[in-house]
Amino acid sequence: MLKYLQVRDFAIIDHLELDFGPGLTVLSGETGAGKSILIDALGMLLGDRADSDAIRDGAERAEIGAEFDLTDAEPASLWLRNQDFADPDEPDVALVRRLLSREGRARAYINGRPATARDLKALGERLVDIHGQHAHQSLLRAPVQLNLLDAYGVSSEVREAVAGAAGEHRGIRERIERLRGGEEAEQRADYLRYQVHELEALNLGADELSSLEAEQRRLANAERLMQDSQQAYALLYESEDGAAADLLGRAHGLLEGLAALEPTFREAGEMVGGAAIQVREAADAVRRAVDSMELDPQRLEWVDNRLGEIFDVARKHRVSPAELPQHLDRLRAELEDLEGAADEVARLQEQLAQAEARYTEQAKRLSQLRQGAADRLAGEVTQAIRDLGMPQGVFQIAVRERPDKQPRARGHDEAEFLVSANPGQPPQPLSRVASGGELSRISLAVEVIAAGERVPTLIFDEVDAGIGGGVAEMVGLRLKALGNGGQVMCVTHLPQVAAHGRQHFQVRKQVFDGHTTTRIERLDEEARVEELARMLGGLKITAQTRAHAREMVDNAR
Repeated sequence: MLKYLQVRDFAIIDHLELDFGPGLTVLSGETGAGKSILIDALGMLLGDRADSDAIRDGAERAEIGAEFDLTDAEPASLWLRNQDFADPDEPDVALVRRLLSREGRARAYINGRPATARDLKALGERLVDIHGQHAHQSLLRAPVQLNLLDAYGVSSEVREAVAGAAGEHRGIRERIERLRGGEEAEQRADYLRYQVHELEALNLGADELSSLEAEQRRLANAERLMQDSQQAYALLYESEDGAAADLLGRAHGLLEGLAALEPTFREAGEMVGGAAIQVREAADAVRRAVDSMELDPQRLEWVDNRLGEIFDVARKHRVSPAELPQHLDRLRAELEDLEGAADEVARLQEQLAQAEARYTEQAKRLSQLRQGAADRLAGEVTQAIRDLGMPQGVFQIAVRERPDKQPRARGHDEAEFLVSANPGQPPQPLSRVASGGELSRISLAVEVIAAGERVPTLIFDEVDAGIGGGVAEMVGLRLKALGNGGQVMCVTHLPQVAAHGRQHFQVRKQVFDGHTTTRIERLDEEARVEELARMLGGLKITAQTRAHAREMVDNAR
């Protein structure tokens, strides 16, 4: 969810900072006030082409920054972690910033780390979807259409079964291809034999590495161990300056004498006596350890050489020394596969046929569910777009098999959204026949009905173009319903839509010192009624107009 947006020196915006919340947010204002400029700024922040012409006159650079809450945006959080952009201290926050200089240079940052425009676009596709007259409308992309259809009418268990069957088929096929490598396979087998022989000659035991490293530390520090342990023993038992055992014995004798005269010294005497016993036992343990120690330079040299040999082989095989036993097992398994390739290929061919049959069965089931879901979704969206100002609109979904039947994780179907806006026109692909306003309303209908794996923030720019009256009221209700499940923003000219917003921002132009700038203000209750009255009545606002505006706000609640 978009929480905060800052824009500086972009188009006619000199500086603005906005806080956003969940639900439906509306932006209204006079034509040309700069409502769509705000959407353009957000688009540039999220990877759109950076054009130096967008920098405000008189400024040297434009800057746009935003904070996103990732609490309900797992795809975005996962992408940040995979690309090493996540902030370990605040994993549920994404701070995005983009700078554009007059010379045309653009810089971008995600959570303070330099990023590319491609990074911004990849993250933006997981955070914000802008519907309207913009180039990056996801509804026009075939994979998104298939996703929406599946989210509407196909359970995740069915899709996962198809993906699993396709993955099984792919794994067997790749293994067969590897075994059928011909001359390359034989060369690979020779190389594997050499590597296996080298590792077997090393003969690294299961716990040998850790044992050798511990022994090396002990032998390398043997002289210090002997000196320090002898000194410790002397301090405990044989020091001429007063060993700990002697001092404790003397203290114990004094305290016993005192205890005979004053019983309160008895506890202290017992404690010192116990300490004296422990010190003598510690001294005995140190003496035994000292007696068992010896300097062995030859053994140290052998251990060093053995560790050097292990590390050299590990470096050669590009694994850590601890991974050498497992690496040897993998090489042996691959070599066995290559040496028994003919028999293995025949066995795998049978497995491949069985896997293909399982995939075909699962994919057929998925196709049937998609066909049924396509008919139901098309009917619901058709009714919705008719309610939204396309009275003769017809929405259809064509589900077709791909030309090739190669097993795929998403099945062998492709889906295409088709629309006919006027009677007598055959349904055609969405991108060919829908105008900007129609596409916005179709997108709104599909998003509300399908409501599948959607991004956290949906923005509708001019979604009410060409409509009014009761249709506008329906658009407002649809947007409000969509906002109940996340964050929705809408640029609107219609009071019937604006009345349903949880937040309302007014966009207006302001001339100061000969320069035109855009100002955006969050409206309180009274200012909101005044803005709705302006949208209803134009320049002349009467008490009746204000009363109508207030009634619209109350009814929307």
